[in-house]
Amino acid sequence: MQPGGLTVPTESLMVSSTLARHRKPPPSAKARPAAAAPPVAAAPPVAAAPPVAAAEPAAAVRPAAAERPRQQRVRRGKRARVVAIAVAGSVALLCAAPAAVHWRAEAPSLAWVNQADAMLGLQAAAWLGAQVRQPPEIVSAGVAVVPGYSNPLRDVGGLVPERIDEGVDFAGSGPVFALGNAVITNATGDSAGWPGGGWITYQLTDGPDAGLMVYLAEDVTPTVYAGEHVSASTVIGNMFNGSDGIETGWAQPSGLSAESQLPQAGGISGGGPFPTMVGLNFEELLQSLGVPAAPNRDHTAYGLLPANYPAIQG
Repeated sequence: MQPGGLTVPTESLMVSSTLARHRKPPPSAKARPAAAAPPVAAAPPVAAAPPVAAAEPAAAVRPAAAERPRQQRVRRGKRARVVAIAVAGSVALLCAAPAAVHWRAEAPSLAWVNQADAMLGLQAAAWLGAQVRQPPEIVSAGVAVVPGYSNPLRDVGGLVPERIDEGVDFAGSGPVFALGNAVITNATGDSAGWPGGGWITYQLTDGPDAGLMVYLAEDVTPTVYAGEHVSASTVIGNMFNGSDGIETGWAQPSGLSAESQLPQAGGISGGGPFPTMVGLNFEELLQSLGVPAAPNRDHTAYGLLPANYPAIQG
């Protein structure tokens, strides 16, 4: 209790006492010896921290980080090239489209053919005519080549030229070819009008004698049929060793018999006289292809040579 009858709470006195502990003590107060401080317990030793693993140097991470920008630049460069190629392709297609449309529109037109005909028709016709009428080309001694035709007896074994009559007679055996491109008009092995029974005719479709009819008769077996298209590489019959051999020459346009029997050729049949003009004409064609000459080719020829046959040389 303080003077004046006021009661002061104990907590206040404690606070005051605590605060006074930091003040300088009054002179009248006796100094008291300070109580010995209780011994402070030694702190337990701190456990050694486990060694921290050394961090990887930052330099190990830097290359990957540095690699990314370079890869990004490469990808951007590739994309740029792809875009450039695509643009170039589109431009090329756009440029080519009008030309393609023009080509498709102009393809069916044959105007250039008419222009070529008008400008070069006469020159081309003259050149082709000269080619058709050109003489046989001599390729070696005794061998000549007529444009478009080949030796039809080239593979006959033991070939022996005999006489010229309505056509030209030969002995031997083996395959006989067509002269050139042609259409077969007759093909039989039992013709009553010719010894041996063989009778084959074909009409030439190109070359200098296009349109003329050829026959192959007597000891020959046909290997073709009427209506068949043949060439100089086609075997049209097989010649066999018979008593008559074969005969080949110019046939009538009808294909019924030899041309020499027609009135315009002199009307000469199997009884002669021989050689006929038509037979001699065909023998000259065979000689130009490399066939050996007939023994009576220098004899006087009989009959006539129709105007549509090639002229006899010499």
